[in-house]
Amino acid sequence: MALVGRPNVGKSTLFNRLTKSRDAIVADYAGLTRDRHYGNAKQGKREFIVIDTGGFEPTAESGIYMEMAKQTRQAVAEADVVVFVVDARGGLSAQDHDIAKYLRKLGKPTVLVANKAEGMTEGVQLTEFYELGLGEVHPVSAAHGQGIRSLVELAFEHLPEPDEDAEEGADSGVIKLAVAGRPNVGKSTLINTWLGEERLVAFDLPGTTRDAISVPFERNGQRFELIDTAGLRRKGRVFEAIEKFSVVKTLQAIESANVVLLLLDATQGVTDQDAHIAGYILESGRAVVLAVNKWDAVDDYQREQLQRQIETRLAFLKFAPLHFISAIKRQGLGPVWAAIAQAHRSAMVKMPTPVLTRLLLDAVQFQQPKRSGMFRPKLRYAHQGGMNPPVIVVHGNSLEHVTEAYKRYLEGRFRKEFNLVGTPLRVEMKTSKNPYADKEDGGR
Repeated sequence: MALVGRPNVGKSTLFNRLTKSRDAIVADYAGLTRDRHYGNAKQGKREFIVIDTGGFEPTAESGIYMEMAKQTRQAVAEADVVVFVVDARGGLSAQDHDIAKYLRKLGKPTVLVANKAEGMTEGVQLTEFYELGLGEVHPVSAAHGQGIRSLVELAFEHLPEPDEDAEEGADSGVIKLAVAGRPNVGKSTLINTWLGEERLVAFDLPGTTRDAISVPFERNGQRFELIDTAGLRRKGRVFEAIEKFSVVKTLQAIESANVVLLLLDATQGVTDQDAHIAGYILESGRAVVLAVNKWDAVDDYQREQLQRQIETRLAFLKFAPLHFISAIKRQGLGPVWAAIAQAHRSAMVKMPTPVLTRLLLDAVQFQQPKRSGMFRPKLRYAHQGGMNPPVIVVHGNSLEHVTEAYKRYLEGRFRKEFNLVGTPLRVEMKTSKNPYADKEDGGR
């Protein structure tokens, strides 16, 4: 879902309302958002990605407004449905007409939304927006949360129903492996090397990326579905692409995978984009293996610098195995497959309740949690609460006082026992209710 409109109509406020975050910067200045901004949102059981864009001027031919227009066009190209936001209080403008003309020409499903409509009666004030030729006008107030649910439901009407059977592939024996990374890092070259054929088009040019595609593959009896976020492009037409790196496709590929291979470029170091993709992998809870490609193209000094960058900028992925490879020279690929298999086993591991509880009590006996005032958290038993990623739920009393440092200590003990490598592990605390609390209050 892409949010488009002229500057200062409230797109970022709407983005924050939909994603229940404050990730988009909001202030009363026109043109504050310049780049595309992505966030996860959920309504009911359906999850979706929202893209916030800068003020859109389709006719801009130079300067920052042209760059912002390019970002918005890319967001619209990636989206399944466009939410065109206009200002109910500011009224219709020539720029709104330009945007509407562009969207009509494109023919993409569009929902027309009049923001800042709090306290206004539907009708007379909104009739002018029908001139845009985009159908019904839907009044909302992003700042006050009015009309947001119905807006999302309208957007859903333009989307196919989710395929519930697709999520049942975890036990099918097929490992879904997403190869992720920024443009031109060598994703397609790596998969071509694995497949032994020119299945995916690879060029030394950022932007040969189009859509995420999946390729069935078998290795040593294990079946894989390779999800390549660099897509298939015709060789003769590739140079039309200026920037075809689809963030949405990458995020969707990560979400649908069991294991993500995050590919870094040894010649470029760890960039902000690498860190953003890594953060999203962690947030999604997917098992992950790090591979540094083009390792043969750098000297010893560059290698040392790169390893330091990984230790500092990707410190939150310490659990992920790290490998150095050259896709084009077929170097170092065997250990990567072993790491992928181990990460998948770790993500899908089954942890019996008696074993978890014994580990928990042993850990507490070795090192008790810190006392908080009069209370010391009492950890009683643990059980598994989920897989991919593994979740361990700890039950006891006063567990809200357990520190993050102590949770990391427990995580380390659990990881060591089950040899969990390449997967996040979530330790959740669940405080048991005191059955006598109500009786004590009632007896006073």
